[in-house]
Amino acid sequence: MSLYTNLAGRLRNTHLPKSHGLLPVFEAVVNSIQSLEEADRLTTGQITLEIIRNPQQQMHSEKEAEQESIKGFIITDDGVGFNEANMASFETLDSDHKIAKGCRGIGRLMWLKAFDLAKVDSIFHQDGNVYQRRFSFSAQKGVQSDPLVDIHDKTARTVLTLDGFDKTYYSSCRKTASAIAEALLEHCLWYFVRNPAVPCILVKDGSETISLSTIFDQCMHSKATTEHVNIKEHRFELTHIKFRAGVHKNHSMFLCAASRVVKEESISKKIPGLFGTISDDVGKFTYACYLTSLYLDEHVRSERTAFNIAETIDDLTSDLDVSLSEIRDTVANKTREYLSDYLQENLKAGRERVEEFVAHKSPRYRSIISYMNESELTVDPKISDKDLELHLHRQYFEAESALLEEGHEVMNPVVESNFEEYQNRLSNYLQKANDFKQSDLANYVSHRRTIIDLLEKHVAQLDSGKYVRENMIHQLIMPMHKDSTQTPLDACNLWLINERLSFHDYLASDKPLSSMPITGDSSGKKPDLCALNVCDNPILVSDKKNLPLASITVVEIKRPMRNDAAQGEEKDPIDQALTYLDRIREGQAKTANGLLIPNSRDVPGFCYIVCDLTSTMLKRCKNWDLTASTDHMGYFGYNKSYGAFIEVISYNRLVQSAKERNKAFFDKLGLPTT
Repeated sequence: MSLYTNLAGRLRNTHLPKSHGLLPVFEAVVNSIQSLEEADRLTTGQITLEIIRNPQQQMHSEKEAEQESIKGFIITDDGVGFNEANMASFETLDSDHKIAKGCRGIGRLMWLKAFDLAKVDSIFHQDGNVYQRRFSFSAQKGVQSDPLVDIHDKTARTVLTLDGFDKTYYSSCRKTASAIAEALLEHCLWYFVRNPAVPCILVKDGSETISLSTIFDQCMHSKATTEHVNIKEHRFELTHIKFRAGVHKNHSMFLCAASRVVKEESISKKIPGLFGTISDDVGKFTYACYLTSLYLDEHVRSERTAFNIAETIDDLTSDLDVSLSEIRDTVANKTREYLSDYLQENLKAGRERVEEFVAHKSPRYRSIISYMNESELTVDPKISDKDLELHLHRQYFEAESALLEEGHEVMNPVVESNFEEYQNRLSNYLQKANDFKQSDLANYVSHRRTIIDLLEKHVAQLDSGKYVRENMIHQLIMPMHKDSTQTPLDACNLWLINERLSFHDYLASDKPLSSMPITGDSSGKKPDLCALNVCDNPILVSDKKNLPLASITVVEIKRPMRNDAAQGEEKDPIDQALTYLDRIREGQAKTANGLLIPNSRDVPGFCYIVCDLTSTMLKRCKNWDLTASTDHMGYFGYNKSYGAFIEVISYNRLVQSAKERNKAFFDKLGLPTT
């Protein structure tokens, strides 16, 4: 029975990722290496990969090369050439001619995935004679051969031209000669590592010529080390390589098949202490592990872009199959052993980074850090505070989830369980729970430290010589345009002004009086300028649900260093606060539930004005007959006409007072208070 092949259909079913546009070129170079091996000229032969650019585009700077297009490549070698056996193999798809070398017989299909045309000019020796064979290969016409020519006194040589580089593949590939040479070396590195002698491989781009052997010598930090390991019944060979720092950016694992790199994976986060560069007696280096095995050769996909290996093994899979996760775990264990002496400094520095961060910036983790995964507490010493906080928070969440799960088990003991054992489990659980509660308290105190720091920055003079607007400070104390039905308590920082303000029945920030359920005021009047001028919009607080209402508090916040206070409600913040208080009372004050407060006119009032004590503000304090505090950073008094206590707090006093009230907590956690 005859079988026919549709070349166009075969190409359509051949997969080449867009990011692998140079793979057909590199595979052609590997074919040249194998051709030299077959000709027994591996150490004396030469392979040249020439980059063909569009006319007048031999540019070599990175910026220029990014803008210039590559037309194609020419690969030249002096190997055995396209003799009869090799030509017959070329014309047979999925040929097994070089299957012992891991070849799958589809390399020329990859040429036509990325290029329009392949042309071959090969001089070879056959039965004592020398012949020249020329042919072309395209998706439209297949193989088109010229007649075989008998020539004399010619050295074997094969020239492969790949022409018409597909724009889609070109756009995703490396473009400079140096970048292409480095990628080619990475693809063929196994030949350089394994063999004491390799052919001379050159990359040419116009007048520039780069030797892969030179790059290899520049890359290697020290001699490679090889060891073997069995995964189930399959033998794997691991080659440990140290690259000079800066040459190879990441610590990586390379899975190889048929002496080529197929898959690269970073292993930096899989091995504690393996981050950044590491050092030995010679200097700094980055690490790479190259893994080879007959198992990988047998399971590589025909395009050599991936493996037909499952990520994990399930119950239906053969006991002899190996998963990618098992391979990774094995490589990680062997790498950890190989690098153990070099990782100690990184491990120590990473742990010190965590301890320093917890001690001085995030003490909430101090009491529960012992419950976190030890391997996750070794981080890159250069990690940012933000990333470290996120990392520790993830570990905290996992530890807390484990605690909740343990709690369910402890609180629902098995009847047959040993009582003494149960008591020990309960005691351990309660100790963990107590530590997590301490963590919550530490987090709350750390939050206060952060808020005080932000407040201190907000009230300071900017580089421009100006000061932030009061809405920035307003937002810090409580979100604007909200009331207590819309804002959780932990989003408010009323404690900055007075701890008692945290306990209230109703809270409103930057909202008109007519919208507040605690007053019946329906005049439509609002705090001055309403949302258009937030400096005149107050925070209003009424506390307790019990009747009669305990007090009403009004807070006015002014821009730092504002110096235009004057007589009258429009310009006098003290007058403004008292007027708001009066309007609430006149509107028959109510609870948040809408119940009228008896004798609303007698409800005690507290007015806080937060501002800098500028000359005009000092004059207003004097006119209202207020008394200066002993530190002269504020004023206070009681106004009988309005039945209200008044306190003017300077920003310096606000910050200092908040620090003093919380100092004991900060000291306990080791947080700075200066």
